[in-house]
Amino acid sequence: MKPGSGPSWLRPCVPLPVLGEVPIAKIQKDVLLLLAHINQPPVYPQWTKIFESYNVSKHLSDYSNPEVVHEFELYESYGWLPKEEIFSVMYQPHLNQSIVLFELLYYAKTYEVFYNTAVWARHYFNEGLFLYAFSLAVVHRPDMEKVFFPIYEIYPYYFYNVEVIQQAYKLKHMHNTQHPISVYDSNYGYTIKANYSGYYLNLHPEQSLSYYLEDVGINAFYYYYNLYYPFWMSSKEYGFASVNRGEEYIFLHQQLLARYYLERLSNGFGEIPYFNWELPIETPLYYPSLEYPNGLEFPYRPPFVKLQEYYYNYGQTWTWRSKYGYSYSLIQQWENRILTAIDSGILSVHGEKVNLYDEDALDTIGNLIEGNPDSPNNKFYGMIWLYARHLLGSYQPLHTYQILPSALEHFETSLRDPMFYQLYKKILILFYTYMYKLPFHSYKDLMFSGVDISNVEFDKLVTYDDYFYSDISNAVYDTYDELLQDSFHIRVAQPRLNHKPFNYKINVKSEKAVQSVVKIFLAPMYDEYNRQVNLTYNFMNVVLLDYFVHDLTPGANVISRNSFDSQLYGKDPLSYHEIYQMMLNAEGGKGSWSADQYYWYFPHRYMLPQGTASGMPFQLYIVMYPYVPEKSEGSTSSNVFESYFYPMVGGHQFIDSYPLLWPFDKPIIYEKFWYDVPNFYSYVAKIYHEEVNVAH
Repeated sequence: MKPGSGPSWLRPCVPLPVLGEVPIAKIQKDVLLLLAHINQPPVYPQWTKIFESYNVSKHLSDYSNPEVVHEFELYESYGWLPKEEIFSVMYQPHLNQSIVLFELLYYAKTYEVFYNTAVWARHYFNEGLFLYAFSLAVVHRPDMEKVFFPIYEIYPYYFYNVEVIQQAYKLKHMHNTQHPISVYDSNYGYTIKANYSGYYLNLHPEQSLSYYLEDVGINAFYYYYNLYYPFWMSSKEYGFASVNRGEEYIFLHQQLLARYYLERLSNGFGEIPYFNWELPIETPLYYPSLEYPNGLEFPYRPPFVKLQEYYYNYGQTWTWRSKYGYSYSLIQQWENRILTAIDSGILSVHGEKVNLYDEDALDTIGNLIEGNPDSPNNKFYGMIWLYARHLLGSYQPLHTYQILPSALEHFETSLRDPMFYQLYKKILILFYTYMYKLPFHSYKDLMFSGVDISNVEFDKLVTYDDYFYSDISNAVYDTYDELLQDSFHIRVAQPRLNHKPFNYKINVKSEKAVQSVVKIFLAPMYDEYNRQVNLTYNFMNVVLLDYFVHDLTPGANVISRNSFDSQLYGKDPLSYHEIYQMMLNAEGGKGSWSADQYYWYFPHRYMLPQGTASGMPFQLYIVMYPYVPEKSEGSTSSNVFESYFYPMVGGHQFIDSYPLLWPFDKPIIYEKFWYDVPNFYSYVAKIYHEEVNVAH
């Protein structure tokens, strides 16, 4: 279906696959094999039988929603994106085709039908299109919950700089020749020592932040988030209507910006710059250091770009060749419409008035800003973020199938571009414009009667760099025998920020037995000029470190936690090769498979900003407030934590019914309230960075 097409009641009642139909270990192995060397034709004989004989049209009854088969047949008659062409979900024709394939996979009645469809599609469809549609189906089908695929190893071209990929090509070319350029390890294959673009590019002082911007875990996290919450997907049609999707969209991007700001402070930089549509962008030359599998380089952005239709359509005809060609004008129209709605407090939706200042308006505002199908009127208020990515990214393509997207035009490469943070700062200002029109937090709002935090203790906070290993064998082209035997491997050793585990204790006095929510926030204490930060005007720069429910007893309580207890951050996942070996061992009775992989979380190793060698002071805020259970209905999750950031087929998103960012969701009347409320506690901690012999 095209986004928004078809009656909304068609899909919710369609039966989905029965859980437990196939062992999860088999599904995990199948997924890894289907995604391995995705740019090469399949070599397994059993696959050949499937894709040579399978015909979707002859299996109409095998799909829960026959309409998707008819939609597929329509596209089949007009042709698909050819193989080896660049795919981007941010180009409408590509998106439409990927949705059709996704729905075929999603509505397969059984796992066997899903598998046959996937094998057939892998052979005939464009590689990037298949990867996106298949990944979506894996994420959203109930029978595939917790199946893991490390995207930075599946498609390393979008995560590792071009010199790493070139080195992999070179190692493969010289393998088993008279003059190999490296030693091949029987366990791990070749190892490439990788770095970041800041190591060899001197385009601007902020290039020193490339270790953060180009981190594979952070970029993979954003990719997974946009698989769980595709901007085109209706929550009602696909089973996550119980989720406050709009609020989470705001929360996620606020956290990304706040976390980046803390990293900037650690490196001597200040505020994320603000840009104006009418003025040239005051950013340095941006060179992505990435290359597409077909050999084309990701386009760069020159410095001081002046945003206008002339820039975007340069050297091309002024026709309706692409709806993105007039992004400059459309963006400003939509921005003005959203601001007008916020100022008036009223939205017009199909002739009906919607009050923006009622209880559930926070979620409405988030949906409105993203422009997803849950928005009150996404046709009128548009998608600023999508059109801005085109405007700030690359030039208008000459042909639907011949495009050259920028880093901003792929979710998995977006966070590499510093312009991403400037853009979303501008977008979030729309949200904060709304929040400033709401009543500010008062002392009474913040009080938790009978609860008093008397003291807090933290261990010393220390960060360091260590090597992270990734298997990038999928970046090279293997021989027929190498593919069958899985015998050639290349891994990357890349330094990434990490921190030593730390403990903390919260001493609390309570007058009665009561359930409390506990939140730990990290915030800047000084700006880049060593001026103390006023929290009243800087509340949007806090990062949530921990979030849990605790049962208080009358009298003195001691809450003890470790940094690994936080359910908001995930440990390093296993590599593709490690998981595949576990599958083989499990099949041979030599081990078992655990599905507990945390790939959908923000990397735990980036929980803390880098800090400095002498210790950089930061502010920690410990907040306790009454536990009020989350009020959404229809959740299938037995553990409120297991699906915190993502729907996981309709799971809970919130631990309680307060806004995710509460109490830093909006300003307070007086700064002093933050420090006078007994159930709040402010703690100053220095973050030390230990230098080790690992280069950025």
